[in-house]
Amino acid sequence: MSRWFNIAGPCLAAKHYMLPASERLPDVWSLIRKEQYFLVHAPRQCGKTTAFRALMQEINAKGEMAAMYCSVEAVQTWTDPDKAMPQIAAQLWTDLDQYVRVFGPTAKEELSQAVKTFPSTSVVKDTLKWLSECAKKPFVVFFDEVDCLERDVLIAFLRQLRSGRIGCTDPYTFPVSMALIGLRNIRDYKMFVRPEGQSTGEASPFNVITEAMTISLFTEEEMRALYRQHTDETGQVFEEAALAKAWDYSRGQPYLVNALARWCVEKIHKEDFSKPVTGADMDEAKEALIRERGTHLDSLMEKVYDPRIRPIVEKMMVGETIDRDVQKENINYAIELGLLVDDRGTITPANPIYTETIGRYLTRGTQDAILSETQENVWVKDGKLDMPALMAAFQDFWRENATPESFVSQNFHEAYPHFVLQAFLQRVVNGGGQIIREMAIGRGRLDLGVVFGNEKYAVEVKTAALYAKSPEKAHEQILKYMDGLGVSEGWLVVADADVTKPWDGKISTTDMTFGTKTVHLVCC
Repeated sequence: MSRWFNIAGPCLAAKHYMLPASERLPDVWSLIRKEQYFLVHAPRQCGKTTAFRALMQEINAKGEMAAMYCSVEAVQTWTDPDKAMPQIAAQLWTDLDQYVRVFGPTAKEELSQAVKTFPSTSVVKDTLKWLSECAKKPFVVFFDEVDCLERDVLIAFLRQLRSGRIGCTDPYTFPVSMALIGLRNIRDYKMFVRPEGQSTGEASPFNVITEAMTISLFTEEEMRALYRQHTDETGQVFEEAALAKAWDYSRGQPYLVNALARWCVEKIHKEDFSKPVTGADMDEAKEALIRERGTHLDSLMEKVYDPRIRPIVEKMMVGETIDRDVQKENINYAIELGLLVDDRGTITPANPIYTETIGRYLTRGTQDAILSETQENVWVKDGKLDMPALMAAFQDFWRENATPESFVSQNFHEAYPHFVLQAFLQRVVNGGGQIIREMAIGRGRLDLGVVFGNEKYAVEVKTAALYAKSPEKAHEQILKYMDGLGVSEGWLVVADADVTKPWDGKISTTDMTFGTKTVHLVCC
């Protein structure tokens, strides 16, 4: 039986396609050899657990050192350090069945008895000391999910590590190297432990950590190498168009790379390896992932409403600038979650799948409202969108529903008109087309490429304030966007979020001609 693309839990080399740990963690071996304590942070489902479990096995197979992997996720609900520390120690000794070759067949029973004599104030330190002495060789530990620990528990845990580290005079009496693995950088640990900048007293528990590093997303070549493993084992080919689209849609996010391939191989082709994976298959897989919004996407989208991330996403949706100095920590937080990226100074969603999912996720309530008002899709005629009628309907809906009360109920006030238009378009194209969203902080607009049947429609959305500053720039932008889509007709929607202004002065449609191109200025 061939291996498969895994999207749930750590990868196992015998069962799943995966890249070698040494390739995913090129700098870790140097840190271990230099006996360093370090932190590794990366977004969820980037392969942290898979890489470090594989590295642990690799170290133990070589035999020069002993290594152990331990997740502390089970302790995340504990708030009392005196009760939580024994639970972390328990995670260590209960896993010893997996390390019989390292610690011997009686180690689990012996340590379970020894732990009972360790005080809670040093139980983690004493357990690690016992394991180090039992290993009889340099001992390395990888603690995963460390950032899920509650504040006081995290402090107590780090203090015990620091105490053991600085008190160690023999390489066999405490772990010589250790990795603390999680979502956040050391900077965010410090903010978490000292949110107001207050001292935690005594020596800083962070002094024990030498370096913070991250696990990168796949490069395009790494993605192709992963897919080649499947081709080599099954003979099923990924056509060049499929590979190009997989890279474009995922931008190397490991979960998405695997999920796209899995959908094509298992859902579309039903594991008929004689059929090649095509570009059209990747399009279908991308739409399916967005539509179904599995655990990975769902948990990520919940972060959009986080008070630290919401204002950034709102500015991104409307294309406005943001004070990078004021929002620096929040931007870094969103980037480290994997939701956004800093692309040469421009803050955007990390990949097109996240862009599309954010757009649909934030407009789903409005889509439901539109559906309740009109069950029939009256804006499709002869397989084509009736864009003038659709835009007129949007203006009517906006006029009826954009009340002060409706804005108060929204978490994203400035982007509310952008949400409503996207919801309108999404409601119409569902099942027959797609919307290509382009959003970024500082772009000054939101570009929406509507694809329906064989037709493309260029739509650009700007706030009334930005349009008033420079109409000429807005016209230049929509014309450039039309060129990119290869169309001669476009719709420039100017949305005024000031509901106190008279509607008769805001609702209008004006046709503008620029050479051979026509731009419909839709104001509301």
